[in-house]
Amino acid sequence: MLFLDGDDQFRFAAEAAHQARAAGDLPPVLLLGVGYGAGYTKPGNRRLRDYTPTAVATEAGSGGAEPFLRFLIDTLWPELARRFPVREDVRGLAGHSLGALLVLHALFRRDPFFNRGLASAPSLWWDNRALMCDAQNLQATGTALPARLFLGVGEKDSASTLADLEQFEAQLTARPFPGLDVTSRSFPERNHYNVLPDSFGAGLRTLWGDLR
Repeated sequence: MLFLDGDDQFRFAAEAAHQARAAGDLPPVLLLGVGYGAGYTKPGNRRLRDYTPTAVATEAGSGGAEPFLRFLIDTLWPELARRFPVREDVRGLAGHSLGALLVLHALFRRDPFFNRGLASAPSLWWDNRALMCDAQNLQATGTALPARLFLGVGEKDSASTLADLEQFEAQLTARPFPGLDVTSRSFPERNHYNVLPDSFGAGLRTLWGDLR
């Protein structure tokens, strides 16, 4: 499973996986942090460019999600397959906030490459909720999505984040995608910043716990 924002967040994914493995809740899973060698606010970090599906005039350089996704699929994944015995029937992508927006962008398309998605506190607000509109348009086509999606959020996240996610969950429930298994979890006493260990841990267990 690829974890976005690897420079800042991969340690939470690694620790969550270690705890799940120790408890017997997770089989061996290859985890990889994808980063820039630079954290959130450092020069060289390109998350605003790479994780946003559409360009917004007030956010210079945004809207590069599609080229970045092609890099993950066409360049990075084949290199992983060359180095490690990865399975081609299960491919995961995980992210938090803007990273989770990219996870959803990668999943809600015809014949998605990634079929396991861990989206923690997704930034559904981006570009007037364009992702939700894209998913709705795909729903209207009756497209099947043989995939698993985990949605996680802290109960003390912002009111707008909670409302957007609730609306998105309702949208998926009202007109389910054939084959898409959706699990949603909210975590008490957690906000947008300290929810990562909980969300990543629960997401890993949900998406990979029964892998054989």
